[in-house]
Amino acid sequence: MNLTKRLLMSLALVLPVTTAAQSISQSQIEQFKSMPRAQQEALARQYGVDLDSIAGSASQQNQRPQNVNVVEPVDAISDEERERARQEQDNNEEQDRKNGGLKPYGYDLFVGSPTTFAPVTEIPIPNDYTLGPGDILRVQLWGKENQQLELPVSRDGTISFPQSGPQTVAGLTFDQAREQIKKRVSEQYIGVQASVSLGELRSMRVFVLGEARNAGSYTVSSLSTITNALYVSGGIKRTGSLRKIQHKRDGELIGELDLYDLLLAGDTSDDNRLQPGDVIFIPPVGDRVGIDGEVYRPALYELKNGTNLQELVNLAGGLTPQAYPQLVRIERNNDDFLRIIAEANLTTAKGKQAKVKPGDRIEVASISDITGQYVEVKGAATRPGKFAWVPGMRVSSVINNLDTDLVPVADQRYAALVRTDPKTDEVSVLNLRLRDAIQNPGSEQDILLEEQDRLLIFSDAGKVDGGEEGRNFTRQQLFSPVLQRLKAQAKPGAPQQTIQVTGPVRYPGEYPLPASRQVADAIYVAGGLKDSASLYTAELARFGVDDEGTGKTRIQNLNLQAVMEGQASVTLKSRDRLLIKSIPEFARAKTIELNGEIRYPGQYTIRNGETLGDVIKRAGGLTDNAFPEGAVFTREKLRQLEAQRLREAEERLQGDLVGVQLEGDDFGGENAKRTQQVQDLLEEVQDSRPVGRMVINLASVVESDDYQPIRLQDGDTLTVPVIPQSVSVFGEVQFPTSHLHTQGLTVDDYLDRSGGPTRQADQERVYVVKADGSVMLPEKSRWFGGRSQQLAPGDTIIVPIDVDRLNQLELWTNVSQIVYQMALGAAAVGNL
Repeated sequence: MNLTKRLLMSLALVLPVTTAAQSISQSQIEQFKSMPRAQQEALARQYGVDLDSIAGSASQQNQRPQNVNVVEPVDAISDEERERARQEQDNNEEQDRKNGGLKPYGYDLFVGSPTTFAPVTEIPIPNDYTLGPGDILRVQLWGKENQQLELPVSRDGTISFPQSGPQTVAGLTFDQAREQIKKRVSEQYIGVQASVSLGELRSMRVFVLGEARNAGSYTVSSLSTITNALYVSGGIKRTGSLRKIQHKRDGELIGELDLYDLLLAGDTSDDNRLQPGDVIFIPPVGDRVGIDGEVYRPALYELKNGTNLQELVNLAGGLTPQAYPQLVRIERNNDDFLRIIAEANLTTAKGKQAKVKPGDRIEVASISDITGQYVEVKGAATRPGKFAWVPGMRVSSVINNLDTDLVPVADQRYAALVRTDPKTDEVSVLNLRLRDAIQNPGSEQDILLEEQDRLLIFSDAGKVDGGEEGRNFTRQQLFSPVLQRLKAQAKPGAPQQTIQVTGPVRYPGEYPLPASRQVADAIYVAGGLKDSASLYTAELARFGVDDEGTGKTRIQNLNLQAVMEGQASVTLKSRDRLLIKSIPEFARAKTIELNGEIRYPGQYTIRNGETLGDVIKRAGGLTDNAFPEGAVFTREKLRQLEAQRLREAEERLQGDLVGVQLEGDDFGGENAKRTQQVQDLLEEVQDSRPVGRMVINLASVVESDDYQPIRLQDGDTLTVPVIPQSVSVFGEVQFPTSHLHTQGLTVDDYLDRSGGPTRQADQERVYVVKADGSVMLPEKSRWFGGRSQQLAPGDTIIVPIDVDRLNQLELWTNVSQIVYQMALGAAAVGNL
């Protein structure tokens, strides 16, 4: 409390004085601020001190020149800037195309540079750092008195030290200012020592000019270097030099930065620190030369002070293992401005010292481009690509383990070897039993390889799980270019060496003619026979020319089993088509589904010619609760036929709807209402689903041998409901619903219980769908005289719409068919 009083007393004494901020230490002010607000106000009233004055004095102590934002944030670029960026990108792409795809090296360094720039300041301050207005010195006093001071350098270059007046530090190095402050503290404060560090740094304005992306003046931190300023300006345009960036001060060149030193060697020794008013000038790009081929960084490189071929290769990252250094092609302009090609050998001193010239395009050749001493593996291999060929090597030399050298989806049984004749440049295909070759190295199956042989490893369809890996290595994909080559090299006397294999083989398609010309080998290439293949017969179609020179096809039947066992020999020829036949009705399981009141319901397999009665006997017959009169028997073919008819009726109804809409006022002003009625009917038709029901008498099927047998088809379904207790009324009645069946009630009785027909009802065409799906039409002499027919449980009364109200239209035929179909579907669903 004594400290607080002393603080407030000192505040009260010194606040009116202009030097008040120098008489109160920062630690005292902070201690006062830490007190509760009520206590601060009480003490302030006691000593007559204004709290706002204390806060104001504290803020004045830390005043410093405000830094300007380095770069104003950009939330959205303008249309003009966006268009400029697009044009620049288009120009760059056009230049890349002219240069054969080569891009200038190093300019990607500034891709994605930030829109705002704040260089890192939390780094050790060098002792030779020159202080200036805006810097803040942090002085920590300890010993007899403990204080933490922050002293900004004012615009006149001084700092205001408490109780000792201003001290000039501008123009001094940080080390010099630190020693002066420590000396002053030791002289004026007895028993107090000081530690001086540098706090926030001042900002300064520099200029980035020339081929900068956004040339102009920028405010940066006093620790900024040339590269920092380049980032601020958005980097260097492709038209600017990366190797001769000039650093100027007061109009004089004081340094030059080569960004290649930074990019290639990490050398920042020339990345000088900037001072206020410095200029960074980016001159136009110098001479460039392009290098491509087997180097690690193909690009356009800027030349400097004369560059030889070896130095250029070093700039490009050196040669790859596939490089052929004895042949380096140099494309350049001669004195007559003609493009010529020269060669150099990088294995000789003369070749390494060869000077490159502006505009040169240098290409380092690949080994595979120079020598044929290689073999290639393509397809489902772990390590596809080219391998060095040596005399005597075999297939097992490049594929020696089926598990580690092949991908999991690979076909380990068969591979193909594509060989090119060095004399005629024609290709041929050798079939390879891959597993036999790898498991028996040096055997006849382990074929000797020749230069430029291509080994094709195919995928196995049984191992592919739907990914892209196996799809790219199918027989069709890998054989496609080979087949094109075989067809292209065909000529008179040397016919096209291809055949086709179709039928139940694993991979039917077109294949190169096997070297053995045997049918068994052709089937092996196609993946082998499926279990549905018939061994009794096959068909060979052969194209030939008769004695009159006309093309003719002959058919030859084969005993496939004898051919496969080697008991019969058939030699294949050019363009032969081998058809493997399937076993008739092989593995075609026909089923019927029995549901409902069947003793043993389920899906039953049926034999050819089996009847519904036979299957019901196999299923144990009907249960005691079964209602055979309401059984629903559906057939897939009937459902498809009904669907087709409903589509046709829907199309006709849509055409009639257009006719209604075009009738206009001929309907006495009720055209809109009648149009809506037709639309409602059309929607009902569209919502209808075909059932495919066939009306049967199930009781006769089960009990009578004289009833016509129902021969079953695949996909048939029988559903036997329980004994029903209801009669349903659907269609144009007030309340469509189902009623409990009561013995003795007639059609009129049930209609009355549903509220009677609506205004749109056609009472002359009311009909009943019986439980078995049959339709009972009205007998005019009795139906309309009282409709005395009695109904049975499960029956459905249908009251259709009166389509005759839509006069001038021939809709009755279309609509009656549609309503009839809908009634059958509704009855079937209601009885299940």
